[in-house]
Amino acid sequence: MRRIMLVVLALVAALGVTASSATTATTETGITANTVSIGASFPLSGPASSYGVIPVGFKAYISYINSRKGPDGKRGVGGRQIVFKYYDDGYNPANSIQNVRKLVEEDKVFAVVGALGTAVNIAIRPYLNGNKVPHLFTATGDTTFGRDSKEWPWTIGYLPNYQFEGRTYGLKIAKNSPNAKIAVLYQNDDFGKDLLRGLKDGLGAKASNIVGEEAYEVTAPSVQSEIAKLKATGATVFLNFTTPKFAAQAYVFANALRWSPTVVYTTGVTATTAVLSAAQKACGGCDLVNRTLTYLYAKDPANPKWDKDPGMILYNNVMAKYVPSGNADDSFYLYGVATAYAFVQLLTTAGPNPTRSGLMKAVRAWNQPNPFLLPGNRQKTGPGDQFPINCIQIAKFTDGKLLPVSQLQCETPAT
Repeated sequence: MRRIMLVVLALVAALGVTASSATTATTETGITANTVSIGASFPLSGPASSYGVIPVGFKAYISYINSRKGPDGKRGVGGRQIVFKYYDDGYNPANSIQNVRKLVEEDKVFAVVGALGTAVNIAIRPYLNGNKVPHLFTATGDTTFGRDSKEWPWTIGYLPNYQFEGRTYGLKIAKNSPNAKIAVLYQNDDFGKDLLRGLKDGLGAKASNIVGEEAYEVTAPSVQSEIAKLKATGATVFLNFTTPKFAAQAYVFANALRWSPTVVYTTGVTATTAVLSAAQKACGGCDLVNRTLTYLYAKDPANPKWDKDPGMILYNNVMAKYVPSGNADDSFYLYGVATAYAFVQLLTTAGPNPTRSGLMKAVRAWNQPNPFLLPGNRQKTGPGDQFPINCIQIAKFTDGKLLPVSQLQCETPAT
């Protein structure tokens, strides 16, 4: 009998240890005792391949986090290394769906973070929400990713929304150029249409001043014919709602056709210092690029104003160590670093045993700074506002520099 009791006590003790261990372990997909697996789909090739450096910047910051010791003395986040995988979709939604299925079903990721493109993210959203996989920081400002949070509870964007951007331009044009003829080139999808919708809203009664609207397909080789049609309208204000490849073409063809709008508004997701400098070079140094207005929400790594800023020092150190051959002045790298920083913040907030639902809870009630954003711009969400970044600053491109021409302007959208 004594022997049997000893065996029973030993089993009870063993079960007690197992139960205690279970309270500190996690069975969440993509999480182990040592790793957190995440992934995304990006246009590493195709018409939007200029954005292909974003995941490189993201991964560089993750490498930095994995190598340094945090406040708890552990490397990574809570002692877990972040594993980031990404696949090329060529800016094709059909490819992005297959990529995301692979990430979820084969790679077993905890979350999809940073996938790029409006059409891409709209395409993968139903699958990710159906499987309750966090779909964070869609690299697009389409309004749906903040406005429709109740319908798509596992999805959230990051960038200032396109309707806010377009509305800001419309208000500025209506005030400063009330009688100007306006021409718009836009991508024929939700990206371009969302910006156009905001522009018309901002113009109000002056929307009738739009004398030309030309849409192009992302699969088109060029926008030469569209620019020719817009030139024929005699417009003096040009809205360039395009991705980098077509934005550069728009400047080159407008210059070649001797179309000389007084001002050009180019969307902020395209008009970085690097893209505009390349466009200016491609059109032989044409002055048209120097008439560009756009917006900033983050610090411009090409602007020496930020050289001694702690956030920019961190960014440049990360780039020097993990992407030594990259152009650190390219804002697309900085965007990748900024969103990786944001993910680390939220993962930390989710606690020592993060869950997918816990991560979404953190992002839905978020209020944290980010050292790569403009001063006064804060990552913030809550009831009625699921747009993490709501402030922009109008800037003008002049000979290789984006110089602010307004104060930070903020909007609190209703969702």
